[in-house]
Amino acid sequence: MSVKKNFPLRIDPKLYEILERWAADEFRSVNAHLEYLLRESAHRAGRLPGGRQSPPPSSDE
Repeated sequence: MSVKKNFPLRIDPKLYEILERWAADEFRSVNAHLEYLLRESAHRAGRLPGGRQSPPPSSDE
């Protein structure tokens, strides 16, 4: 397993509750879910190898 960087994170308690429920819905810990969300966002922004993903299809068609 790779070494992970630890850092303190201050977050609004209400937002944390939302993330806690969301993580539970996805069967992840809050930490793992935050990492997943950040990685997904970085990938969509073209900041990770693999570049930008194409946008989801529009439901207007």
